[in-house]
Amino acid sequence: MVGPSSLMLALMASGLNGQCFAFTGYLPVKTPARREAILTLERTSARLGQSQIIIETPYRNDALLADLCATCRPSTRLCIAADITCPDELIRTKTVAAWNKAVKGGFAIGKRPCVFVLLSDYGKTQ
Repeated sequence: MVGPSSLMLALMASGLNGQCFAFTGYLPVKTPARREAILTLERTSARLGQSQIIIETPYRNDALLADLCATCRPSTRLCIAADITCPDELIRTKTVAAWNKAVKGGFAIGKRPCVFVLLSDYGKTQ
């Protein structure tokens, strides 16, 4: 094993706050509970300026992304880091509004190992 874990690599590559972050791990499986957890994470992120690191089983990646897009504020930033250190690695940070547009345009993560990093600036704009 060489270098930091995929969680730290995702955080480092995201461009989001690496000085203040929390690893949440898996969110609830059922949509209503997952969306409530997302709202709580987004509020915590805004209040503390804290990046929130989330993981999901590969077969639920797209469901989690759909719930993030449906639940988070459009200005919240979200990094998707899939297949880290593999030849087809994908690490992109965009606003939730931009991810929502990408999903509507056909973007899907698929069943790939993935880390999600969320950072809300909502508290800074009020």
